[in-house]
Amino acid sequence: MWRGRTFDISPTAQHAQMVGEELSRIDTQFRRRMRLWLGVLVTVWVVSLLAVLVALSARPAYADELPLSVSPPTTVIIVSPPAAAPPADQPEPPLGARRWRYELMRAANTVWGLDAPVAVFAAQVEQESGWRPWAVSRVGAVGMGQFMPATASWWCRMHKMNAQQCQPRNPVWSLRALVGYDRWIWDQIGRIPGAEEMDPYSRMWATLRSYNGGLGHWRAESRAAGSLDRLAVDAACGRARRHRSHCRENLGYPQRIMVTLQPRYAGWGAMVELAGSGGER
Repeated sequence: MWRGRTFDISPTAQHAQMVGEELSRIDTQFRRRMRLWLGVLVTVWVVSLLAVLVALSARPAYADELPLSVSPPTTVIIVSPPAAAPPADQPEPPLGARRWRYELMRAANTVWGLDAPVAVFAAQVEQESGWRPWAVSRVGAVGMGQFMPATASWWCRMHKMNAQQCQPRNPVWSLRALVGYDRWIWDQIGRIPGAEEMDPYSRMWATLRSYNGGLGHWRAESRAAGSLDRLAVDAACGRARRHRSHCRENLGYPQRIMVTLQPRYAGWGAMVELAGSGGER
């Protein structure tokens, strides 16, 4: 029926124009979407980079070098080897302790050496703040190490930290400052004539008392006692510059840390024990 008939299917100018306009529209839409997605990707990349930079800048620029007033790490403490786990009758450390365990170990080993008494420092953090970075005492001490503002400012000036680097509320800063301040006190006590006769337990006991109540008070009591013997200096509490009403807290501070809390952290590192220090007093 249709044999012999032909059809002209060649595009007309109008049809070609319509096809060209449609292709141009598709191309324009594609380019617009490509620009949009590239913009989104670039924005995400920039935001991620900024987040990384902010995180890095938030980490305290605490001097990794030892303070000028602190001697290099040496073997200074007679300790018992770390146990595999705390005694069965000891409560577990607070949950918050696990998060900061290795940060404390790293800080302690940096300042005190590989034989650092980590168990003492861990017990001290528990006593000070219960491992709570946001802790604030009724007298204004802040952070894990419970630094008073004046003490934190003095510590930062000694280590040439600027205002942005001085972060007593920062957990990492606070843990490093705690073990560093302990070491500074330890060294200051070691410079007192006759300190070479002190056993490590008594010297750490004096260090903790000084951290809690001030090195000046402890030294005044040692002069009043006429001795560096731990029991004699403790008995002189309240007879020098310190008011007697503060003695219960100050004497109880090392007692709770070294006797009650330290065994909980036996698996964390070396301990300082009375029997292991060469004396039973």
